[in-house]
Amino acid sequence: MNRFFKIVVGLWCFVMVSNVLCAQDNVIDEVIWIVGDEAILRSEVEEERLRAQYEGQQIAGDPYCVIPEQIAIQKLFLHQAELDSIYANESSVSHQVDMRMNYYISQIGSKEKMEEYFRKTSSEIREEMMTSVRNQMIIQQMQQKLTEHIKPTPAEIRRYYNSLPADSIPMMPAQVEVQILSFEPPVPVEETERIKGRLREFTERVTSGKADFGMLARLYSEDTESAKRGGELGFVGRGQLVSEFADVAFNLNDPKKVSRIVQTEYGYHIIQLIEKKGERINCRHILLRPRVSADDKIKAINKLDTISSAVRNGEYTFEQAIIHFSQDKNTVMNAGLMTNPNTGSTRFEYQDLPAEVAKQIYTMKEGDISAPFVMMDQTKNKEVCAIVKLRKKTDMHRANLTDDFQTIKGMLEQKQAAEFIHDWILQKQKNTFIQIDPKWAGCDFEYPGWIHD
Repeated sequence: MNRFFKIVVGLWCFVMVSNVLCAQDNVIDEVIWIVGDEAILRSEVEEERLRAQYEGQQIAGDPYCVIPEQIAIQKLFLHQAELDSIYANESSVSHQVDMRMNYYISQIGSKEKMEEYFRKTSSEIREEMMTSVRNQMIIQQMQQKLTEHIKPTPAEIRRYYNSLPADSIPMMPAQVEVQILSFEPPVPVEETERIKGRLREFTERVTSGKADFGMLARLYSEDTESAKRGGELGFVGRGQLVSEFADVAFNLNDPKKVSRIVQTEYGYHIIQLIEKKGERINCRHILLRPRVSADDKIKAINKLDTISSAVRNGEYTFEQAIIHFSQDKNTVMNAGLMTNPNTGSTRFEYQDLPAEVAKQIYTMKEGDISAPFVMMDQTKNKEVCAIVKLRKKTDMHRANLTDDFQTIKGMLEQKQAAEFIHDWILQKQKNTFIQIDPKWAGCDFEYPGWIHD
């Protein structure tokens, strides 16, 4: 390590009074880049490499070249964001971190195993994750601000499309628009009472000390993801929970007590408080779902068959039938049109549809109505009975301005934004103090301006 970097490390050791960077005269970490007044440490690169490895991310190139450059680019954006007074929404940061922490725990198995894997306490993991997520959000906002002026005109979009070589125009997959009418078969009173009786039994076993709530959740809860964690949901805000559940959970104050039975669209729950932090709560729950009998499914199928026959006979339209009979609150106010959760549009590729729906419409023509069928409502994780109408079908084709204008517009916007950001980074390099340890400078960087003459 050359004299400059030894001095920088020494100053950091003096300022931070920490053995993270130095132990007496022995350097155990090193500053490998300086960007402006920000240092990039070797340990940062190692941590990013390990995190990418754990999350299965592919690094295109030598990680010891790619990762420092990525960190340096982030620092350019963060510096500009500070100048422009751009900050992250701390509530959104906390929400994202909670989701990531819960994901890690669910994948690794427990909080203790997560701490063992990362060799850090959960508090340290969370704090580092807060910084990472906060920076990501700030960078995203900064990039959006830099490119917000990019709004190609229809004429520019046409010129761009006409300039594309024929083999560069993307193939658009077959897509469909589907309307759905669905409802849940009625649950017999006897089944509801059976479920409630089981939950009352669980409550009695917990309050009497005969069983642990978390153990019962692992054994019996039908919320399979939280069951792996003993029913624990992780810290969430009121708005992240369905209202019936939130009203009861946020009124709990004694972690030793179990809530009353709560009915939601997902089934029946009992809840136990773990901890409250301001406007967020961590609790565990046990979910049981009533079972619908085969006879009740047959009755629902017969009802749907009668409805579809009435539509085919012209007694009312499919849209009118949806308003009168559908229980799918996500589509009933939109003429039954299903919305693609991946794109936010009403267009679906076949593989993006629920499997049961895709199977029904694959051989249908526009305007056809399916036979009644049973499907799994993924949002509620319960069976519903449904019929669907194929509203529109577009076969596989090369993108064109008539059918795919928004797609082509998006392609041009991405191209122009990428070019603008590229030029912006090159200009920032010229106006920013940058120093790289010679051992880390022999890379084929994406942006060559890191090394000043």
